[in-house]
Amino acid sequence: MRWSFIARIIGILLIFLGLSMIAPLLVSLHYHDLARDSFIQSMGITMVAGLILIILSKKRSSDNYINQKEGMATVALAWTAIGIFGALPFYLNPEFTNFTDAFFESVSGFTTTGSSVMTNIEGAAKSLLFWRSFIQWLGGMGIIVLSLAILPFLGVGGIQLYKAEVPSPVPDKLTPRLSDSAKILWVLYGIFTLIEIIFLLGGGMPLFEATCHALTTLPTGGFSPKNASIAQYNSAYFDYVIVIFMVLAGMNFSLHYQMLRGKTLAFWEDTECRFFLGLILVLTLLVTWDIYGSVYASIKDAFRFASFQVVSILTTTGFATADYEKFPGLSQVILFVCMFIGASAGSTGGGMKCARIIACFKYCYRELFKIIHPRSISQVKINNIVIPNEILRSIMGFLALYISLFILSGILLSGMGVDMMTAFGAVAACIGNIGPGFGSVGPTENFAHLPVLGKWVLAICMLIGRLEIYTVIILFVPEFWKK
Repeated sequence: MRWSFIARIIGILLIFLGLSMIAPLLVSLHYHDLARDSFIQSMGITMVAGLILIILSKKRSSDNYINQKEGMATVALAWTAIGIFGALPFYLNPEFTNFTDAFFESVSGFTTTGSSVMTNIEGAAKSLLFWRSFIQWLGGMGIIVLSLAILPFLGVGGIQLYKAEVPSPVPDKLTPRLSDSAKILWVLYGIFTLIEIIFLLGGGMPLFEATCHALTTLPTGGFSPKNASIAQYNSAYFDYVIVIFMVLAGMNFSLHYQMLRGKTLAFWEDTECRFFLGLILVLTLLVTWDIYGSVYASIKDAFRFASFQVVSILTTTGFATADYEKFPGLSQVILFVCMFIGASAGSTGGGMKCARIIACFKYCYRELFKIIHPRSISQVKINNIVIPNEILRSIMGFLALYISLFILSGILLSGMGVDMMTAFGAVAACIGNIGPGFGSVGPTENFAHLPVLGKWVLAICMLIGRLEIYTVIILFVPEFWKK
């Protein structure tokens, strides 16, 4: 393990993070708020730390290839460092009284979880609210993926960094050159963000709020500059605009690229995309049927609020327009299950991913089929492509680890005095990078009241969920550190 090389990469990423603080600093100067000094200090500390790591690390060797072990270690440690230094603007601001809350908010932002400990969001400085949104936008497509696009030296052997960060069972390379693939992803990401800002402005939303909401919709993050989230506006137009962009963000970005290149049936021909869109339609109709009459007198309102909540949770965005804990039991169960399913592979969403769910169903069917026909030879296919057994084993292992971590973390929180509904609702929301959960961390509450140790557990769950479990968990396997 070349620790000096890893330290150098993390140092450069910290300098990049420090430079990114210029954006909220400009917002602070524009609005003349009190957060200016906190961003200047945070920028200085972050960039100095990055320079120290670069200086202390030995000069790079001519071999810049990063193997799988180094790639996983780099990504896990880099995201932890980014969460720590990204917390400085919060910690140095009067809104936050301790580092635990600042770190929780930072990790929640970068991992696009959207769980918050802020109790008076609208009372905070606008630049701090912009920073919350901006770090979600950076974390959505991936800070390292962005670095691969703009820092050429990371492109050498950077496929291991790409694999360890991109939320997908099998990350797609859109072009032969990794740096070109990263650029394409970020260009598409930026274009969608800009288009959403334009649509929100067209509905009358102020520029600052439209920008913040667009910066948190495309990464499926869910932070809002409003205490009541999207419910603050009570606007069907805003609801449907955001629903459309949440769906786009929850789809595999390689399909958007194929569509723009003229492959008009790209979405329909993709098994996972059909499953994802069909799931949204079926679950929305079920929730609409369940809440029509019992919660909303109008079928139009029932469909509007059902579609928003289903899409928001299934894509792991976490925006809210209604208190779904007041929905009937069937709707609450459906939304809870959505927390585990997640969006498509290759999207900015979290959760297990639809591709893994499809593969799991097909694998189970194959095993049942082989019991009936023991001599048969059957294969699991998605998009008419055979899924190798090693990938199937990886998927089954991922699902087993996901459920195990959910149960273990829920038990840990319950042991800290948190009621069972809140404990397991919070873990489901954090490991799935969703935001609001159930119980006292529902859509109308926040995470501020949880015990300090519980917030650290949930912050770790966010990182594990964002980095697809293996990247973090493997660091605790003794064999990983052996030569």
